[in-house]
Amino acid sequence: MSSFRTLDDLGDVTGKVALVRVDLNLPMKEGSATDVTRVEAVKPTILELADKGAKVLLLAHFGRPKGQRHSTMSTSFVQGDVEKVLGKEIMFIPEVMGPVVEQSIGILSDGDIGLLDNVRFWPGEEANDPEFARGMAAHGDFYVNDAFSAAHRAHASTEGLAHHLPAYAGRAMEAELKALDAALGNPEQPVAAVVGGAKVSTKLDVLENLVGKVQHLIIGGGMANTFLAARGVDVGKSLCEHDLTDTANRIMDQADHAGCTVHLPYDVVVAKEFAANPPSMRVCNVHEVAADEMILDVGPQAVEALGDVLKTCRTLVWNGPMGAFETEPFDAATVALAKTAAALTEGGSLTSVAGGGDTVAALAHARVKDDFTFVSTAGGAFLEWMEGKDLPGVAALKA
Repeated sequence: MSSFRTLDDLGDVTGKVALVRVDLNLPMKEGSATDVTRVEAVKPTILELADKGAKVLLLAHFGRPKGQRHSTMSTSFVQGDVEKVLGKEIMFIPEVMGPVVEQSIGILSDGDIGLLDNVRFWPGEEANDPEFARGMAAHGDFYVNDAFSAAHRAHASTEGLAHHLPAYAGRAMEAELKALDAALGNPEQPVAAVVGGAKVSTKLDVLENLVGKVQHLIIGGGMANTFLAARGVDVGKSLCEHDLTDTANRIMDQADHAGCTVHLPYDVVVAKEFAANPPSMRVCNVHEVAADEMILDVGPQAVEALGDVLKTCRTLVWNGPMGAFETEPFDAATVALAKTAAALTEGGSLTSVAGGGDTVAALAHARVKDDFTFVSTAGGAFLEWMEGKDLPGVAALKA
């Protein structure tokens, strides 16, 4: 694992100013956050630094103001929610550099917390302008990045600051990087990957990276239909990218050469319309899908066989649902496989790492989100990591 500095590498920080990049881009309704998971994630880092006597300045983005001040996108909107989670009052500072920030630092006592305004109000943030990063860095003694979800962006506050100040991974970032290393960096083998979702086109790079790294590739969701079509299966009116069948065949060939087994469903749940509990719903072999039917989930026999595959594995990476899980009963395969993975994890035989928006929702729906080894709430960053890409925000932290 590439070494990066963590909070354990910090000396005495009393009276020092910590610039801490966090993700406070919270979903809002009527002026307050509907979900504070992201604040909960960074709470340990913020409180640890405050308890050690640092003056903690929080850097975050909120929405997409495109380099201009926007009255509805100030981070002051989330101040109350952050205070509630931290159990501490924080000072709002309507700038990210300059005399106002300087004065505010003078007012803050050791162990106090300040929240700077939306870094994306300044065009230098998304442009990763070195002068802008230098301006922010002038106020800090060290930099902590605890926003893995923004690590795939090379912005001034996620990447640029690390070039101007001693840089450390916060506790949430550290946990994420350790989990990801255990899943694909240096995993216990055999490794299985579950990749689901609607389209092959959005996960091409993921699939091509995984076939060289895992022993079992389990494909579900709408993308499985494209692979079935590539194998000559008539998928009826299922969601399918027929123009990508050559690509699907190429990926299966690559898997063959790499010694990776690709698992496609051999029984499926079909219906003539996509609705909850439709009367036309039935389970059939993949070769028996009628022209007016669509595949909406993986069948029970295939799910049982996939559960048996997981029992032989030591590591699991999961991204994307197995079927149209938002609509019952097409959530059955996702729920059953997730429960098997959770049970194996709890039994100690499997290290399970999952990530991506739909995946988190599916695991929560199956009531096993807390039973996986690690569930990443990062969407784009998790996907780019699964594609084998270097994340700028992570690379900048390497010691």
